[in-house]
Amino acid sequence: MLTSHEPVALLNPFERDRDPHSPNRNLTPLTTALDSEGRLVVGGCLLSDLARDYGTPLYVLDEATLRGTCRAYREALAEHYPGHALAIYASKANSSLAITALVASEGLGLDAVSAGELLTALQGGMPAERIVLHGNNKSREELALAAEQGVTVVADNWRDLELLAALAPDLQRPVQLMLRFTPGIECHTHEYIRTGHLDSKFGFDPDQLAAVLKHLATCSWAQLTGLHAHIGSQIFELQPHRDLAGVMADALALARSLGHPVVDLNVGGGLGIRYTTSDDPPSISEWVRTVAEAVAAACQERGLELPRLLCEPGRSLVASGGVTLYEVGSRKDIPGIRTYLSVDGGMSDNPRPITYQSQYTAVLADRPTAEATETVTVAGKHCESGDVLLKDLALPPAGSGDVLAVFATGAYNASMSSNYNRIPRPAAVLVHDGVADLVQRREQPEDLLRYDVLPTRLRSVK
Repeated sequence: MLTSHEPVALLNPFERDRDPHSPNRNLTPLTTALDSEGRLVVGGCLLSDLARDYGTPLYVLDEATLRGTCRAYREALAEHYPGHALAIYASKANSSLAITALVASEGLGLDAVSAGELLTALQGGMPAERIVLHGNNKSREELALAAEQGVTVVADNWRDLELLAALAPDLQRPVQLMLRFTPGIECHTHEYIRTGHLDSKFGFDPDQLAAVLKHLATCSWAQLTGLHAHIGSQIFELQPHRDLAGVMADALALARSLGHPVVDLNVGGGLGIRYTTSDDPPSISEWVRTVAEAVAAACQERGLELPRLLCEPGRSLVASGGVTLYEVGSRKDIPGIRTYLSVDGGMSDNPRPITYQSQYTAVLADRPTAEATETVTVAGKHCESGDVLLKDLALPPAGSGDVLAVFATGAYNASMSSNYNRIPRPAAVLVHDGVADLVQRREQPEDLLRYDVLPTRLRSVK
């Protein structure tokens, strides 16, 4: 879709400190601009046109921002780490054929946590040798698919190893393994997204590490080539990542001493992004430099040959490239208390506010720089009083038919969406140079009945 509205300026009120080299530090996509009438444009496409043409709610993904983030990770790793390195996209943030193809074309790898994500990766063109399979409760079928395709399996627990051992006689080659353990490192983030501390469902306890490594040394079906640890998500601190390097280097020394040809050290992801003006995450380069220097120093102190450094950005790779469009519907004014603006989506297309109390930044798509004269709460349409997307949002006067643009929604919105109240999931478009490509079709109400089965004995009930 080509827009006839020529962008004339960056959205300066929101991006005075725009960082073109680290999209995670920006509130809006890199291509955000205003047209000659002051309306919001992303990827050369007028957002209100996209809302009209594709309907709302609508996920909009800016290709330039996604590619820019991929390149920022790739270039920072090449600059700051003296050995080989690979950024692996944590596809749980937003899994689709289009995103997989884009990430693969930028030379990154991908991590999957289910058969669905794994099939999406493979069919989206990601080479199997650049895919890893995570998960704390993998099924036999998921493990078989990964092993048969030559995907590296991240062993999370003893059950993974037991299932793989049972599958081994039917496999044509040894299973490429990476071992995940909990490093016991705390960071200041939401309780639900801290995965590095000892009280976690993920990974082997560090006290079990020696026993697991000794056991794997006896398993002819397994080739242990990597170690993995992850300390959480939406992290702004750098010190925990320095601490992680020493813990992982100790584990690497132990694994190699027991004869394992471990060449990969996977430090996970976790770099935060800017959702609101008060957020101040590190840049991608700063994060990578911190991790790279810490890993290199820790290995040097222990006399270890440098491993290949792997990291797994998810949110920081796709969130800032996403915008969600809604149409405003009803309005409720409660004098002296609150004004509610209800939109045509909510917790089914963005469950993060009700789940994590997450905050976002939003503007009216066609009046993004107009004076904000009222404070409103943006509510979803679902039958839950807690279905609120934004509280106390400053906006110009808004009413039915206005298009609201919510920024930084590229991660964990589509991937965590649901059909609560039997509401269909939104469509998604990828925008670039004035063209919008549909990359996910909008579900229709009748699609939600596809897997329902009505027993014969109930069909006559009126």
